[in-house]
Amino acid sequence: MNEMKKLGFGFMRLPRNGEDFDMAQINQMVDAFIESGGDHFDTAFVYRTEWVVRDTVVKRYPREKFKVATKLNLRVMQSEKEIPEQFNSSLTDLGVDYIDYYMLHGLNLETSIERGEGWGAWEFIKDLKAKGTVKKIGFSFHSTPADLDEILTRHPYVDFVQLQINYIDWENPKVESREIYEIARKHNVPIFIMEPIKGGMLASEDNPATAALKALNPDASAASWAMRYAAGLEGVSVSLSGMSTFAQMQDNIKTFEDFKPLSTDEQAAVARAVDIFHSIPRVECTGCNYCEDCPAKIAIPSMIDIYNNYLVYNTTNNVEHAYRMAGHWGASAKDCVGCRACEEACPQKLEIVSVLNKLSELFD
Repeated sequence: MNEMKKLGFGFMRLPRNGEDFDMAQINQMVDAFIESGGDHFDTAFVYRTEWVVRDTVVKRYPREKFKVATKLNLRVMQSEKEIPEQFNSSLTDLGVDYIDYYMLHGLNLETSIERGEGWGAWEFIKDLKAKGTVKKIGFSFHSTPADLDEILTRHPYVDFVQLQINYIDWENPKVESREIYEIARKHNVPIFIMEPIKGGMLASEDNPATAALKALNPDASAASWAMRYAAGLEGVSVSLSGMSTFAQMQDNIKTFEDFKPLSTDEQAAVARAVDIFHSIPRVECTGCNYCEDCPAKIAIPSMIDIYNNYLVYNTTNNVEHAYRMAGHWGASAKDCVGCRACEEACPQKLEIVSVLNKLSELFD
């Protein structure tokens, strides 16, 4: 069963040659995607890749061959005056006359009320849809089930919602994928899935959890298990993959061209894999934040969380991205001065400086 329409190409983790995008490889990936029947391209104003969609997709294919999704980010704005400016910037950078799917980006309830409603962003995107400049409107979401329920109750007219759903976060108390999914189903709103492979962390072929999947089907990639888990859920219209190589594109095409939802035995194998992931030793940080008075201004709990992801998933996929983002917004592990004030303050007596040094060795 060809379900290529369910696979979305996320333009967030594109291949690079040094600091520049690898445009030749991206073109190759786009060609394979469209030729296989895919048409959904996802980007965002803050990704700074809208122009890449223009150059690799919009300029090279007729408009009926692709759909573009992008996002209005209220968090980066200083005032409501920037709302139309950001939209017009996206329209220009994409090189299109209309946007197929337009989202308010990364909402929680506070942002939805204070800026979405208070600044008129909800009315703005509704007006865009009425004019035909946007075909469908929705929002991407990173918050609690209660927040999602309230936003959908206040804005029942949305055409879709984009949610973080994957098998390792299904019962994760920090993400609550299952409850969030159930809220969306209660409101009967179509679901677009982001992070089905948890930024690539569930694609590692070399860890004990993947071995539990390979025992049942040695020929299937770890990534294919994660994609089938997410895309097989009822109510899911699109499952995005932020592909970084042509090989990843080929693997996803193989999965969706011959798509099969997980069987009962396969669901049980995924449950075993989740148990194994949870059993892998990690740095036992409790997030108490006693270490927050770091003289180098390092967000130590965040750094430990990044290191734990490396330990658990045995891959640098997404871990390096998270590390780079942390360094972009503040100090990173390489800025540690070795004063050990964090270790003196830590109730768990963790060897924090050693963790920071290992992170820096990995990524700096």
